[in-house]
Amino acid sequence: MTFKNVAVEPQTEKKTYSQDEAYEASLIYFKGDDLAARVWVNKYALKDSFGYLYENTPDDMHRRLASEIARIEKNYENPMSEDEIFALLKDFKYIVPQGGPMTGIGNDYQIASLSNCFVIGNEGHSDSYGGIMKVDQEQVQLMKRRGGVGHDLSHIRPKGSPVKNSALTSTGIVPFMERYSNSTREVAQDGRRGALMLSVSIKHPDAESFIDAKLEQGKVTGANVSVKIHDDFMQSVEAGEKYMTQYPTDAKIPKYTKEIDADGLWKKIVHNAWKSAEPGILFWDTIIKESVPDCYADLGYKTVSTNPCGEIPLCPYDSCRLIAVNLYSYVENPFTPQARFNFDLFKKHVQVAQRMMDDIIDLELEKINGIIGKIDSDPEDQEIKNIERSMWLKIQTKAKEGRRTGVGITAEGDMLAALGLRYGSDDATDFSEEIHKTVALEAYRSSVIMAKERGAFKIYNADREKNNPMIKRLRTADEQLYQDMVKYGRRNIALLTIAPTGTTSLMTQTTSGIEPVFMPVYKRRRKVNPNDKNVKVDFVDEVGDSWEEYVVFHHKFKDWMTINGFELKKNYPEADLDAMIAKSPYYKATSNDVDWMNKVRMQGKIQKWVDHSISVTINLPADADEELVGRLYFEAWKSGCKGVTVYRDGSRSGVLISNKKEEEVEEKPDSIFPTKRPIELEADVVRFQNSKDKWVAFIGTIDGRPYEIFTGLSDDEDGILLPRSVVSGKIIKNVNPDGTKRYDFQYTNKQGYRTTIEGLSYKFNPVFWNYAKLISGVLRHGMPIHKVVNTVTSLQFDNDTINSWKAGVARALKKYVPDGTVAEGAICGECGSKNVVYQEGCLICPDCGTSKCG
Repeated sequence: MTFKNVAVEPQTEKKTYSQDEAYEASLIYFKGDDLAARVWVNKYALKDSFGYLYENTPDDMHRRLASEIARIEKNYENPMSEDEIFALLKDFKYIVPQGGPMTGIGNDYQIASLSNCFVIGNEGHSDSYGGIMKVDQEQVQLMKRRGGVGHDLSHIRPKGSPVKNSALTSTGIVPFMERYSNSTREVAQDGRRGALMLSVSIKHPDAESFIDAKLEQGKVTGANVSVKIHDDFMQSVEAGEKYMTQYPTDAKIPKYTKEIDADGLWKKIVHNAWKSAEPGILFWDTIIKESVPDCYADLGYKTVSTNPCGEIPLCPYDSCRLIAVNLYSYVENPFTPQARFNFDLFKKHVQVAQRMMDDIIDLELEKINGIIGKIDSDPEDQEIKNIERSMWLKIQTKAKEGRRTGVGITAEGDMLAALGLRYGSDDATDFSEEIHKTVALEAYRSSVIMAKERGAFKIYNADREKNNPMIKRLRTADEQLYQDMVKYGRRNIALLTIAPTGTTSLMTQTTSGIEPVFMPVYKRRRKVNPNDKNVKVDFVDEVGDSWEEYVVFHHKFKDWMTINGFELKKNYPEADLDAMIAKSPYYKATSNDVDWMNKVRMQGKIQKWVDHSISVTINLPADADEELVGRLYFEAWKSGCKGVTVYRDGSRSGVLISNKKEEEVEEKPDSIFPTKRPIELEADVVRFQNSKDKWVAFIGTIDGRPYEIFTGLSDDEDGILLPRSVVSGKIIKNVNPDGTKRYDFQYTNKQGYRTTIEGLSYKFNPVFWNYAKLISGVLRHGMPIHKVVNTVTSLQFDNDTINSWKAGVARALKKYVPDGTVAEGAICGECGSKNVVYQEGCLICPDCGTSKCG
């Protein structure tokens, strides 16, 4: 069957806008901020599956959100009006719903959840293949509804454990890490991939294998990984003692134990984090001890893992939605001696933000009903639908019963600068702690008021919570609030978080989350036509495109400049820019300047007033040593942090640390593969489309790394009579009766029968075959994959078909480039940054978040 592209009219009489119309209107809205305009149009403007846009500027979006939240408000006492809500949302000034809520509220064109975060699991009782496959299916079902997912692997038996099936012994954790990672990479979410967190307890006998899993190139590229560190392990490291691992990890009488060198394993964690920024660390005893929901662990609220960024620890089948309060907007007379923080307005708005979060839970319950309805109406067999339906019913129960929320903040760095406080200083940290204490008190106060008006969350019990450290701190700070909570209950089981607010901060035009400013001044590039008059060409890239360089000022740094009499349009020499920055409150307060230990201590102080967790990164220079990473981790543990991520400049999986190391790797590339081609190779099948042509690539691999590639036009839509379900097989080297060599592809069909396609070498165009042999030779000699991609891309052909083949080869090979590898010579088309890296086969700019796939 052949499907043709046909024009499709929008499914409504609503006014629609072209991409260009919405971009131009949004560019005016964001006062010329090209990046903010593009991010909003591409990620958040309401659109249907056919690409029709129904919103022209963020004003339309905020009106949509306000209308829906006001609809829910009418169900309760003292409802806020749509106009009141709109005024708080408008211009991203005060209250900013994030991700799922911003995209999904009032969106009838997608059947998706409003939740940003989910955790799933086997609820502590199953590590059978059936249970493991169930989790795999559940994470995919959640990701297709746009949610980020986390789950823990500590329940899986360690490698070598006896099992009662044909394997006889367990394969351990690592193979299932790869399975879950691959499933995540397969799920598309409106132009992005799914997001996954995998965690394991340090008590697990396979913890070391888990920690090392991502160091192997091309492995577990679709997941973040974090280790759940327990206090007794840290104490063993401090004392230089042995440490006992066990399975099950929480059993009083375990089935299996293994004594390890605690310091040795600790040094491995530190080394891997220094080298590749993973694994992340979760101080698990702190998380559980501080967790308010864990007061109800026996009722199903035992925390088992976190969402992909680590800021929401969750029990199985619970979820959370996120909202941020823009701290900068509460600074009056910013960047002047008269600057002050308006605590009265801030307190009022935090209470409203918590109330809006509770309204969004009701909207989420409506969405879940829609998802369940969609599942019920699907034509699939009930047996196929049962796992997905059962999962959403569990999520629905947790949302109704616990009503968990995620109120947070953004623009902490800009707020401090506007008040004349240098990020990382003692004064700034003390003020930040007071801000977050205020957030906690007012959000909990709002939840108590709602409990009085709307009813407490179903299982609230004051006696269960009375000894919880978070609740005790709230009581010490405000006894009346505590007494009211005991009397009326609380509407929400847990309330607070601090998320990364990545693209959100681009639209608030502020610093992100609690992070400091990245850089107050930086350079960007824009593509120009060198033949246009009055165009200044500063840079010509490797493909001949011309670029103009221009200075970009951080938005709030521009406010400081204006207030202090500096001209925005003046072309400042480098020395003048440096002198200007030195006079500003952003001086020595960037992400690379802040004292690392102080930042960790700041996180610990703030954490005491956040009942979930905090997403924050400690940025280190490239020359930072491993010993520093270890000291930072210990300081984080002792400071009361729930988790910590350390990122050393350039330390991504697969990134070569220096030119010297790169030369060392390339001096002995032949050691990567056997000198003689094996008879059989594991193979991946990659399908792609250039213009209207369908292509297929067969990639032979050794240890997951490409060894050879054959690709060309497919004979029909099934790809040389290859079922669409086939994604892997074997490439087998054979000999024809006349003595000539050929390469066959063999796969196993759904019925378990092997099928062989003979002669890849003559299925494809001879020209493609010859170039494939050339590229395969380069791969076999161990050239780094990203350099092979660069080589293929740089080939020059006059024939369009050959160019399409070239693009397909590059696209297929990009999937094997280790995440974080720098794309040499690549420049971000949005911000002009040269810091472009590969991530899941796409080119990602970490500086501005822009991604390009294919």
